[in-house]
Amino acid sequence: MTASSSKKAILVLEDGTVYQGYSFGAEVDTYGEVVFNTSMMGYQEMLTDPSYAGQIVVPTYPMVGNYGINRFDFESDRIQVRGFVVREDCHLPSHWQSGQTLHQYLAENGIPGIAGLDTRALARRLRVSGVMMGFLSCTLGPEEALARLKSLPRYDETDFVKEVGAKESYRLEPDGEARYHIVVVDCGVKRSILRILRGLGCALTVVPPTTPGEDILRLGPDGVVVSPGPGDPALPYLEAVVRALVGRKPIMGICLGHQLLGRVFGGRTFKLKFGHRGGNHPVRDTATGQVYITAQNHGYAVDAESLGPEVEITRVSLNDGTVEGLAHHEYPVLSIQYHSEASPGPRDTLNSFEQFLEMVERGG
Repeated sequence: MTASSSKKAILVLEDGTVYQGYSFGAEVDTYGEVVFNTSMMGYQEMLTDPSYAGQIVVPTYPMVGNYGINRFDFESDRIQVRGFVVREDCHLPSHWQSGQTLHQYLAENGIPGIAGLDTRALARRLRVSGVMMGFLSCTLGPEEALARLKSLPRYDETDFVKEVGAKESYRLEPDGEARYHIVVVDCGVKRSILRILRGLGCALTVVPPTTPGEDILRLGPDGVVVSPGPGDPALPYLEAVVRALVGRKPIMGICLGHQLLGRVFGGRTFKLKFGHRGGNHPVRDTATGQVYITAQNHGYAVDAESLGPEVEITRVSLNDGTVEGLAHHEYPVLSIQYHSEASPGPRDTLNSFEQFLEMVERGG
């Protein structure tokens, strides 16, 4: 037990499995899809990543909160996860940039956490049985919590993109001279994506995910980025947006954007058993054989067998062989399933942004 963990709490999975621990953060109940992340650090980025909307996140690293919370590493303007599950919550962080503890940050934002349980056992349960819905409570018993969970909507039944995407358009200028004008379709964009594009000389117009493709074209972009985001990519309104842009402007799709491009090109998407979430996922470039260690956060993938001959698979996962990148033989398109803006180690995956801007420079 830590100083911030004084009240008992439980996490109940939809199969009836119960994990007991201690409450930290806000002392409220919550529910969501329970997923695990294998990164050794980056919990502040996890908490504020819009792709985690609707989910209860379980870092597998045993101590979380040891460098506190700072004002620089937010990926959005609020906590996006519904709950946080850790083995040990560190209540005495040590870092010169730290402004508050993890417990304080969760509490002031109304997000509950549970500490003191065996996250190794929980992660193994999810790997064997697949991701499940869960209910986190410091007020209910196991049977009552499970009954509540069964009455609530499932993760796949909610369109989280409309919850996390921009509600109105806004403009961001580059750090220096503007070389390109890029429209970003905000399905749940991370701040680091915007920061990197601005650093590469891009003036950005960020638009809501419901913006029609013709309205995007009227903005006069040199290229379009379809951002990452949460949930099932089977979203007809977003497919319509992307379909209206393909072949008319160079497009880069990241994570959800990659999946949407796959669907527009006739491919199917499917839900992974337990998803790819962490900073240590090896991906191979099919043309060069080079292997990248990537950061990932997604629960769906593009079915390789469903893609037509006009689509090229440019990256594959070395963990399970799933599609990690696409190109088109006719249209200026680049897509990646991983997060090129993240830096789990070397910064070599930033070249995806550079390749996209080379495509923009050529005018497609």
